Amino acid sequence: MTNIVAIVGRPNVGKSTLFNRLTNTRNAIIHEEEGVTRDRHYGHSEWNGKKFSVIDTGGYIVGSEDKFEKEIRNQVELAIEEADVIIFMVDVKDGLTALDENVAAMLRKNASKKIYVVANKSDNTARANDHLEFYSLGLGDVFPVSSINGSGTGELLDAVVSNFASVDEENTDDELPKIAVIGRPNVGKSSLINALIGQNRNIVTDISGTTRDSIHSRYNLYGFDFMIIDTAGIRKKGKVTEDVEFYSVMRSIRSIEMADVCVLMIDAKEGLESQDINLFSLVQRNNKGIIVVVNKWDLIEKETNTHKEFERRIREKTAPFTDIPVIFTSVLNKQRIFKVLETAKQVYEARKQQIPTSVLNDQLLPIVKEINPPPAYKGKYVKIKYIMQLKTAYPQFVFYCNLPQYVRDDYKRFVENKLREMFNFTGVPVTVYFRNK
Repeated sequence: MTNIVAIVGRPNVGKSTLFNRLTNTRNAIIHEEEGVTRDRHYGHSEWNGKKFSVIDTGGYIVGSEDKFEKEIRNQVELAIEEADVIIFMVDVKDGLTALDENVAAMLRKNASKKIYVVANKSDNTARANDHLEFYSLGLGDVFPVSSINGSGTGELLDAVVSNFASVDEENTDDELPKIAVIGRPNVGKSSLINALIGQNRNIVTDISGTTRDSIHSRYNLYGFDFMIIDTAGIRKKGKVTEDVEFYSVMRSIRSIEMADVCVLMIDAKEGLESQDINLFSLVQRNNKGIIVVVNKWDLIEKETNTHKEFERRIREKTAPFTDIPVIFTSVLNKQRIFKVLETAKQVYEARKQQIPTSVLNDQLLPIVKEINPPPAYKGKYVKIKYIMQLKTAYPQFVFYCNLPQYVRDDYKRFVENKLREMFNFTGVPVTVYFRNK
């Protein structure tokens, strides 16, 4: 990656608000509670024709009771290492604090980095000169801004992009396949992504709900190139009590809506539970590709057909959509984790394939027209005359016939299964329409 800006500072100074403003998104959760942001969070921005990446970080803190304090500090330090330019945010309302001094001392160790001190919440004339005390940090110019209404951010961005050369090539991240890793809390989603990319990109603890934002990482190794998205664990609605967790769940649902393929991770010891079924149905309703990954398989006592029986129970619960890949993994032992990537790629390719109209009518039409036509209903015979696939992001097929109202659901499932059998739509929801010709 090139042209990277990291936003750092103590908790609750407005880092995520500035991140959302720079990236023109709402991807980072904003809340008055301290410590909401934990992982590094990436986005893209552009100013004066220059594109750059922005990293939001958790609040840097020392000596707190927060169980995540050490991990958050590690994430901040990693972000600083990655960045070309650092925005050090402080708060003019609170003035210069001991924690600001701690962050400044850490930043002085990175003398080769360009650092801009940004005095946030300078949003009225009464605070016009309150930013001046931050010059005592000895880190250079101080920019008074209001990240909530945008005042002062133009001057800041002018200074930031002056460090970057113009990049002619378009950013292609939006065109990359998007793989979302979803599931209930603590099933190993963040651990899987960390194992795949070979670094502690996302914080991992034994505490449910550690991941709050949906974290995007680019994976470009071994012939794979896509965005992989870690999401917050989704619990039953009745168990979501914190405002922050509610917004985290909303981010996860939005990640499903944006993804091409979803990897549903479940805990081998707990099996496929009702909330997993709800997630599966949500993916299916959004017409996304899906893979079921059974993690912690190393903790299960096995007999000859243990995995086959486990897989049978999964398909029984997901019926009638049973044509799904099921992979048994141990992320801790890195068993079959790359099989997840290979399968995700296959499902992605299957989801975007377009079957030529001539092939559909040469190969499938004789089956539904002559060999297995729709059964008669109320003495009426349905005659299918023509088949075509719609040009949409996921597979949708239209069967033109004389009496579409008489085609029963069981025959629609028969047709869907034939499409899967002939054209390999494993892991992909397929929609079938019957229309009057």
